Amino acid sequence: MAHSGVTADSLKTAILERLQADHVEIKDLSAGCGQMYEVVIVSSLFKGTRLLARHKLVNEKLKDEISRVHAFSQKSYTPEEWLKKQQQETKEGATA
Repeated sequence: MAHSGVTADSLKTAILERLQADHVEIKDLSAGCGQMYEVVIVSSLFKGTRLLARHKLVNEKLKDEISRVHAFSQKSYTPEEWLKKQQQETKEGATA
């Protein structure tokens, strides 16, 4: 399969710059060919917005990159939501 031209690093840079992200996690699920990505984005731009609006914002800001890959899955959080999620996961891990 041909490479999409989108790398995890280029995608991370675009997310950090265009979405003013505080934290980004990217998984290339395509074995390195750049066709399938799963991303976690933490940004203050998501404050006060619902999930659909967040996804629309991400899709708009990354439309060039998304158009060149086969699959793009995103999870978006505000910094407060991300902190709460991390604390919950830590708590659950401590009790397991």
